[in-house]
Amino acid sequence: MPLALVPALVPALVPALVPALVPALAVLGLAGAALAHGPTPQKIDQSITIQAPPDAVWKVVGDFGGIGRWHPDVAKAEASGGNVEGTTRRVTLKAGGTLVEGLDEWLADGRTYSYRMSDPDLKALPVSSYSATLTVTPDGTGSKVSWIGRFYRGDTGNEPPENLSDEAGRAAMNRYFADGLKGLKAAVEGRTTH
Repeated sequence: MPLALVPALVPALVPALVPALVPALAVLGLAGAALAHGPTPQKIDQSITIQAPPDAVWKVVGDFGGIGRWHPDVAKAEASGGNVEGTTRRVTLKAGGTLVEGLDEWLADGRTYSYRMSDPDLKALPVSSYSATLTVTPDGTGSKVSWIGRFYRGDTGNEPPENLSDEAGRAAMNRYFADGLKGLKAAVEGRTTH
């Protein structure tokens, strides 16, 4: 067969060869690696209604370094730089671990800010990276606080252990956001949480 005909035959041969190659790859243990893929981005979106005007809620939640005053899971929070882009805060959790987060955007007029984790601490949260946005909007006579996060699981390999999987990351982030929103509601409305 002349070599010039080979490129023309390849498209016709590939569909016929693939079914034969997949079992061979499986026998060699390569099918899983060929079909596996890395982590997919995860998203959580939580909100809570607070019986207070948006400006009163923003006064509490809008201070990027002040998360320790309203989040019940936080043992200590330290920030440098105020509420300007580039500010870093170190959030030490009561359960252990420290989150180092950088402020990407802070808009007082929009009552919103966005930030991201600088370095992962798998003891604090089983995620390898995350970014989040917190926003306060009017809701009837009160306010609605939305907290949206995007993240990747703690182990970005193809077969993560259970404690660093997508599910573990979602559970931890959902719990952290829910606890924070409940704590914020209690702080603004003047109640304690248990």
